[in-house]
Amino acid sequence: MDLKTYRYVVEKIDGDYAMLRNMEEADAAAEPKMVARALLPAEIREGTKLLYEYLQYSVIE
Repeated sequence: MDLKTYRYVVEKIDGDYAMLRNMEEADAAAEPKMVARALLPAEIREGTKLLYEYLQYSVIE
């Protein structure tokens, strides 16, 4: 099983969901990913950078 690592930035928080933008995608027109806030660290804010690996999100920097 090949588990990849991704880096995201929280672009927008909308109620129980956060919109995440992949920091490694060069295409600015790429669709943001909608993720339930229950799956994210509680301390996130707009602009927070996240690391996704081993099926978990964690705050970086």
